[in-house]
Amino acid sequence: MQKDTARPLAIGLVVLAALIRITQQWNFAPVGALSLFAGARLRGWRAWAVPLALMAVTDPLVGGYSRATPFVYASFLINVWIGTRLRASESPLKIGGAALLGSLQFFLITNFAVWPGSVMYSQTASGLLACYIAGIPFLWRTLASDLFYSGLLFGLHAWLSRKVVRSERVVAQAA
Repeated sequence: MQKDTARPLAIGLVVLAALIRITQQWNFAPVGALSLFAGARLRGWRAWAVPLALMAVTDPLVGGYSRATPFVYASFLINVWIGTRLRASESPLKIGGAALLGSLQFFLITNFAVWPGSVMYSQTASGLLACYIAGIPFLWRTLASDLFYSGLLFGLHAWLSRKVVRSERVVAQAA
């Protein structure tokens, strides 16, 4: 088990992802992947604070507030929890699976949050289904960005922790 210490490499990659979020376009943002990465590579309160702080600071810059905002934030915290399951892993398959799971739960939660009280969708099961169907193009972009940025963050961390900051290297534990 690793100590709850500052991790400069992981924190630097978090800052990089935050800067990318400000310049995001076409719903291709690193926040889901960053939340997953924070859960996997940061310890204690830092892992949970990162996505909340990132969203609170950057939402005013990108106009990200809506009535679904609390659900968006909660979804990113679920990604942190999913990421905590990756603390002893650098497996691309496990990381990719976690990114996929994070994308799916984000889609389900945030689209459900849009539906109640919406003027676009009836407050029926068919209205909810229509809301989910309308969100599918966003799901594909979210999934693509989560997979891409997860690969980038976890890959850079794995490589740099072997070459530069060896104290942050993830050593897989025996199952």
